[in-house]
Amino acid sequence: MLNDFIPVVNRLRVEDHPEKQLTIIPLADAHYGSKEFNEVRWTNTLKRIQDDPHCFCVLVGDLIDNGLKNSLTNVYDATASPLEQKEWLRNELKPLAPKILAAVGGNHERRTAREVDQDPLYDVMLHLGIEDKYRPNICFMQVRLVYDTSKERNKQRCEWSFAITHGNGGGQYIGSSANRVQTFGMAIEGIDCLITGHTHKPLTFPAAKLVFEHGAVLRKQFVVAVASSFLDYGGYPVQKLMTPTAQTTTEITMTYYTDGVKKIKVTQD
Repeated sequence: MLNDFIPVVNRLRVEDHPEKQLTIIPLADAHYGSKEFNEVRWTNTLKRIQDDPHCFCVLVGDLIDNGLKNSLTNVYDATASPLEQKEWLRNELKPLAPKILAAVGGNHERRTAREVDQDPLYDVMLHLGIEDKYRPNICFMQVRLVYDTSKERNKQRCEWSFAITHGNGGGQYIGSSANRVQTFGMAIEGIDCLITGHTHKPLTFPAAKLVFEHGAVLRKQFVVAVASSFLDYGGYPVQKLMTPTAQTTTEITMTYYTDGVKKIKVTQD
């Protein structure tokens, strides 16, 4: 398993897209094995990724519920055992393997890692032959768009930098989640987008900070994208008097314009 601070670099071709555009969909908090897992929404999202040659995904943790006997999760309510959950995830992601750009673990996968030093999401990535794209806690990822001008070699067009981590905490309200991810994003210089999950509250907003370099003060912006879960309302949230959360599909679109301008846009529908 590679160190968190070894970046993942993806070089993707864009010359056959009419708008020189690529899309990334974060897959987070599926919690397969939970009775509240929304299989229809999961299947439709995977189909969206598969059907579009310019659409890719990143895995943001908690893709299986992975309830253990000492977990808050009631293991007797699970629809599949942890082993069956891992096998299911492996089969679900197999057709998407070439489109998975990066992956990080979540707190539900870490249950097994903490107990017996086994990481089910890493095992899935290993089986798919893309374990080099997995990081246990945080992944720093570059997406480099390339094009072919001479028909003999690829040339770099432009690049975007991402930080991807499952997340932690969050509280009852969206504001507390926004404060946490914005504060963390401010600690990382040079990213275009911070992707997280965990809170089950879809959220996106731009953020900016001042950077003093080379004798000039610059304003540098990045965008925060907190992905939705694939869970319907019920079970644990009802027990704890938590309110329902929205379900959306987060799409991060990167566009390179012929005048040299690059843009990144996050939509949640």
